[in-house]
Amino acid sequence: MLELTDSAKDAIRAAIDGAGQQVAGLRVMVQDGGCAGLKYGMALELDQQDDDAVINADGVLVLVDPASQEHLAGTTIDYVSSLEGSGFVFNNPNATKSCGCGKSFC
Repeated sequence: MLELTDSAKDAIRAAIDGAGQQVAGLRVMVQDGGCAGLKYGMALELDQQDDDAVINADGVLVLVDPASQEHLAGTTIDYVSSLEGSGFVFNNPNATKSCGCGKSFC
C-alpha cells in the first residue's frame, strides 16, 4: 500500500505522543483540490473506520480510506527538515504531474 521512511515514522510518533489523548492512528487521504486537481491530507484520528486499510509501520498506525487507497498505492512518505522548512513529502508513482509545492497532484 504505502511506506514510511524512518524520519516520517519519528515525526508521526512525535505528533501522536503530543496529541494529549489516545488516537487510533494517522489518517492519510487524498482529497479533491489543490493546484493540480488532487491534494494530500493528514490528520490524527480518534477512531478507526471499519473499511480503513491499516498500515502498521513499526508500531506507527496509518489509516487510509477506500477512496484514497488507489491514489496512494506504492507511495513513500518522508519527513524532511531543511532551511526552507519542515514537512512531509509524498513520493507517489501514480502522480502524472504535481504542482511546485508538492502537496497537489493528478
